Amino acid sequence: MDYLKLCNIYHALESTTKGLEKTEILAEFLGDIRNDPKLIYLLQGNIFADYDHRELGISHQLVIKTIGKVGGIPEADVVDAFKELGDLGKVAESLLGNKKKQTALFSNKLSIEKVMTNLQRLPSLEGKGTVEIKIGLIVELLHSATPMEAKYIVRTVLSDLKIGVGSGILRDAIVMHCFKPKDIQDKKMYAVSVQEAYDKSTDFAEVFTKACSNELEKIKLKPGKPVKVMLFPKAKNIEDAFRIVGKPAAFEYKYDGFRVMINKEENGQIKIFTRRLEEITTQFPDIVEYIESHVKGKSFILDAEAVGFDAKTKKYTDFQAISQRIRRKHDINEIMEKLPIELAVFDIIYHDGNNLIEMPFGKRRKLIEKIVREEEFKIVLAKQIITDDTKVVENFYGNALGENQEGLMGKNLSAPYKPGARVGYAVKLKPEDKDLDLVITGAEWGTGKRAGWLTSFNVACREDGELLQVGKVSTGLKEKPEEGLSFGKMTKILKKLAVEEHGRKIVVKPEIIVAVQYQNVQKSPSYSSGYALRFPRIVRMREDRDVGDIATIGEIKEEVGDKK
Repeated sequence: MDYLKLCNIYHALESTTKGLEKTEILAEFLGDIRNDPKLIYLLQGNIFADYDHRELGISHQLVIKTIGKVGGIPEADVVDAFKELGDLGKVAESLLGNKKKQTALFSNKLSIEKVMTNLQRLPSLEGKGTVEIKIGLIVELLHSATPMEAKYIVRTVLSDLKIGVGSGILRDAIVMHCFKPKDIQDKKMYAVSVQEAYDKSTDFAEVFTKACSNELEKIKLKPGKPVKVMLFPKAKNIEDAFRIVGKPAAFEYKYDGFRVMINKEENGQIKIFTRRLEEITTQFPDIVEYIESHVKGKSFILDAEAVGFDAKTKKYTDFQAISQRIRRKHDINEIMEKLPIELAVFDIIYHDGNNLIEMPFGKRRKLIEKIVREEEFKIVLAKQIITDDTKVVENFYGNALGENQEGLMGKNLSAPYKPGARVGYAVKLKPEDKDLDLVITGAEWGTGKRAGWLTSFNVACREDGELLQVGKVSTGLKEKPEEGLSFGKMTKILKKLAVEEHGRKIVVKPEIIVAVQYQNVQKSPSYSSGYALRFPRIVRMREDRDVGDIATIGEIKEEVGDKK
């Protein structure tokens, strides 16, 4: 298929903000790729399935160099155009389209398959001369590209397609194309089935194929392949928790660590994944050792929290203290001794060939009690009580906070496990300070003694493929790095993600998730969400989370009682 046909779809999607229109555009196009379902990844600007975290490894600077090489344009001119347009895709479209000599290169039509083939080669390239080979693969595509095709090739390479297609819209397009629902109830029913299939496989190509043949039930959990974790909404207080999950309920410590899904395959291989579906097995040989020596079973998938503790005092530390272990690729043994962790297991969804998703939580808990041999500061079960007494929960809550944990989880004993969903089967209870996980979309350079640092940050929530700003945050970061998350560290991170610059303000790729504490929410026409956080402050980075985990506009509206 001609790549230009896909680019016309991109353009149509980019030209509307209406979710239903996007869904209809995608549903019609899906008919063209039924024989090659992996092309569905491109509809979100991806090259691989969501569970596959191979990176293309192409920076803005490499793209600038590539555009210059293809068009015979000085890199300085490309940089100037980038500063003016703020989008390297548009820069490629403009500069390459304006070069008369480019017209002779449009004779060879570019195919979608060729684009996929070239881009899928990028992550595997290593060693001497890699950069030039990568540039060469992109140059080859741009030489055959029309200006519009050049724009979307560049955006795809930079993982910034800008067409507003989230997983919810793609899911609904699959429903519309494959099942042709008759009414809203029909649509909701099929959407649930498609979503559940995707949450198990995290692969839209597989879901699309099975949906078209009405075989979604054949998508099964499989150890070794990451799965979406179940998510938990907040409860206002203990009474609210009981209202949502029922009585009696299980209450467990909400640990201040990072979530891990631990997979043991039939061949005995153990893999560890984050809630972002990234594999981090290499970074945590201690977890592998604990699982091998303390958990019974030929194959399983455990849901757990890795919690840091001080090697000398044995007191639990907060997430920030151990977050650096997630990214560490070298000197693993050294950092493992410096920043030890204890694994707190709280759920299981697969064991010895059996899918346990539909098993009631109470029975799943009894199973992990049987198969996990606890050893303090290595592997334990999440501390738990089962009660219908508010006072008992209050005492347990106080114990959790006294041990430096975040709070409690309240859980329905009869509930199944719902990957990727916030369905009210379990809730989180935290102290009165309100906070939301949000993504940074822009920043502003400081002045005076904070000159040279980015000191004000735009933060956004999500609404199915769109990011909606909910305010600016200027407090919470430290001036001295030894005191915690600093302006200097945040500046260093965000500079690498900058995609536009307007005077003192920059726009960044939405990759950095932060927990933002605030007093309350108020309506505000100043921000695209229509709301603003009052007295916000950044309390931590959430390196274990991605844009799909941030707060939704629905959660923001709930804070102000707006049900529209």
